[in-house]
Amino acid sequence: MTHLPALRFTSVTDLAEFPDHLRGAVVAIGNFDGVHRGHRAVLDAALAVAHGREVPAFVLTFEPHPRTVFAPDKPVFRLTPAEERAKIVAAYGFDGIVTAPFTRAFASIEAEAFVEDILRQRMGIVHAVTGYDFHFGRARRGTPEFLVEAGAADGFGVTIVTAETDESGEAVSSSRIRAALAEGDVTLANALLGYRWFFSAEVAHGDKRGRELGYPTANLALAEETALAHGIYAVRVRVDGRVHDGVASFGRRPTFDNGAPLFEVHLFDFTGDLYGRKMEVMLAGHLRPEERFDSAEALVDQMNRDSAEARVLLASLTPLGDLDLALNAWPDQ
Repeated sequence: MTHLPALRFTSVTDLAEFPDHLRGAVVAIGNFDGVHRGHRAVLDAALAVAHGREVPAFVLTFEPHPRTVFAPDKPVFRLTPAEERAKIVAAYGFDGIVTAPFTRAFASIEAEAFVEDILRQRMGIVHAVTGYDFHFGRARRGTPEFLVEAGAADGFGVTIVTAETDESGEAVSSSRIRAALAEGDVTLANALLGYRWFFSAEVAHGDKRGRELGYPTANLALAEETALAHGIYAVRVRVDGRVHDGVASFGRRPTFDNGAPLFEVHLFDFTGDLYGRKMEVMLAGHLRPEERFDSAEALVDQMNRDSAEARVLLASLTPLGDLDLALNAWPDQ
């Protein structure tokens, strides 16, 4: 389903500041990490109901991820942190996103109170849409069936969306996409997302070693829990509103210092100072795993081959669909 971006998009991070213009709306509820093809079945259903009733539609989601709150020693590799998730929701055509702060106290709210106090009183929803596996409230008592019964009692409609499967019949899930990225299977991850995976980070100073090798890089520190496979990637980036192709290395630089993981982007045919600027990086393909070389010369030879391969891949790249075109960097933008 193709949607147009909303003319007025509102992002709310405090439930106490829920805007009046989103009352009487349809809400899509879920974690939506990745906003992948399975999630978009929920989003499509919500927008269909909203358009049919001629009312706004917004997304209710949570930050941080509940699994990170309950197991802080095992933080979840976020496919789409809050800023990226809001960007996707806006591009999809929703009128707003409400990102509720998720804490242990929030998780302890009784399911009845979540429905009555938040959905009905504070938000005044007319319809809720969620996935078959969404649970809420203390002890996860708020099952999809509970929500359907509560909606019938409180006067709002409820749609429960079943699991979305891919062409192989497997369920599309955030955990499956994380696993694909951790294995370097960018093609599978992007296919399950329905757009090419991207992230944003600020360019930081590095040790300038790439410049000495003839490959100056923009250095990006990713979140510690980012479980992306170490290796070499073909990338397309947007910085200062301009689109550039390049090749990137993510890893510990075993030929030199074997240090903390760093994402280093070399932009083709580019000169300039990028320090302190925000860079949005789209993964176009995984070229090879990270390797240790016996000399800097051997490394440079391989980097030359990597760059040539990345240029060929990027030259033939086309959007995966309307959402990929709206979200990511393309040369004619």
